[in-house]
Amino acid sequence: MPEPQPPEPFTSGGGRAPEDGAIAATGAGGAMDLATSEGTTLEKTPGGPGGGEPAGKPRSLWSDAWRDLRRNPIFIISGLVIVFLVVISLWPSLIASGNPLSCDLAKAQESSQPGHPFGFDGQGCDVYTRTVYGARTSVTVGVCATLGVALLGSVLGGLAGFFGGSGDAILSRITDVFFAIPVVLGGLVLLSVVTSATVWPVIGFMVLLGWPQLSRIARGSVITAKQNDYVQAARALGASNSRMLLRHILPNAVAPVIVVATIALGTYISLEATLSYLGVGLKPPTVSWGIDISAASPYIRNAPHMLLWPAGALAVTVLAFIMLGDAVRDALDPKLR
Repeated sequence: MPEPQPPEPFTSGGGRAPEDGAIAATGAGGAMDLATSEGTTLEKTPGGPGGGEPAGKPRSLWSDAWRDLRRNPIFIISGLVIVFLVVISLWPSLIASGNPLSCDLAKAQESSQPGHPFGFDGQGCDVYTRTVYGARTSVTVGVCATLGVALLGSVLGGLAGFFGGSGDAILSRITDVFFAIPVVLGGLVLLSVVTSATVWPVIGFMVLLGWPQLSRIARGSVITAKQNDYVQAARALGASNSRMLLRHILPNAVAPVIVVATIALGTYISLEATLSYLGVGLKPPTVSWGIDISAASPYIRNAPHMLLWPAGALAVTVLAFIMLGDAVRDALDPKLR
């Protein structure tokens, strides 16, 4: 008598279960399982479905900008020049062992010599040492003025653009008044009565006349950002004004301010040299490229080396910051992608 065979298993769809290695022709349930299996495989596959960027981590404006900047030779070159300037500003003795205030009238206007590659100025001071130490003054003025302008202009412009109303109208009229003041003329008037030889009066003047530009930029960026849907959604969910400003508006409105501030840093360095050249900026014994250019200008025909090196260092510094600002602008502008 034959042994009884166990009943064949049935699937939920009413069909016979597939044997090992066979492909089940199932209905909707099988399609769902297949889709789930494919989705799991795609998640585990490096590079995602298209084999491009790794899946899982969202990309942001800042990550894309940093990726573009690392591939931009202009950013790399200007960044290296700026890093070098910052290093010699903090530690000028690394490449210049002399004293910028030590002078010998017997060597006045002499050209380059062993140990003095840039020659001597009209007072017998080493031009190379004064050029190296002049970077500290120029970088200090440029960085401090830029930070002050960016902070004051961003706060005033951002608050005016966010709240609007009469405060926005009053700030707009005040900025119009400051825009009507010529910068060099304002420096001649305001700094001519200052007797201090430090850099702080010059920095204060630049902040006083420079914040309206950053204020306009910040105001426009905040007005544009607060009209986006995510800000309206945060407002509808009951988010406070401070939370919307710091968490939602500021990260999306700060990019234009950074670009303008980076370019303006080079402008402030050249403005300090201009005011020092005119005699109303920094004053001796402060070591400055503008002071050295002013002292060397009467001897440009007999001793051009006195003017060439500080003027060349000033031009390279300003150009480096402007190139850096242009590279940052191109990286942060989504329309250029």
